[in-house]
Amino acid sequence: MKNIVIFGAPGSGKGTQSDKMIERYGFGHISTGDVLRSEISRGTELGKTAKSFIDNGQLIPDNLMIDILASVYDGFGKAHKGVIFDGFPRTIPQAEALKKMLAERGHSIAAMIELDVPEEELMTRLIKRGQLSGRSDDNEETIRKRLDVYRSQTAPLIEWYKTDGTHHHIDGFGSLERIFADICAVIDAL
Repeated sequence: MKNIVIFGAPGSGKGTQSDKMIERYGFGHISTGDVLRSEISRGTELGKTAKSFIDNGQLIPDNLMIDILASVYDGFGKAHKGVIFDGFPRTIPQAEALKKMLAERGHSIAAMIELDVPEEELMTRLIKRGQLSGRSDDNEETIRKRLDVYRSQTAPLIEWYKTDGTHHHIDGFGSLERIFADICAVIDAL
């Protein structure tokens, strides 16, 4: 079982590379945004609780997010090939909570794969994505705020995962094929 945290700034290619890993390795995929939307639309108790925080403009507490992730993770069954965690953890307390949740199941994170992309390229990618998708949050001002949050709150996880011994740096700038080959080399060596 190879549980993977895919990590990087907004626009670094996490979703694209996750799709390629799912296709090649048969991993499950947990995207926190998708999970929250699904729980809310299905009207589950966790979804109702999450919606009350979102409707009040509040972040979802870490313990609630871990409960939601644990529920989805357990849904993959005991014999899955591994799960890609996309969009979580975003903070060191979340990484610690994820590690504890997995340990309670006798599992762990096999690798944290960091997609490192220069900030100018992130801006270009996200503005282009916004033009193609119509996503309102892909405008220059919002992108800069998201990148500031990433640098201040999320980037410290790189050191945490280095200390944990699971960090793998991938140059996320270049051809999709080369980036994916670098990711596969990490996964195949686990």
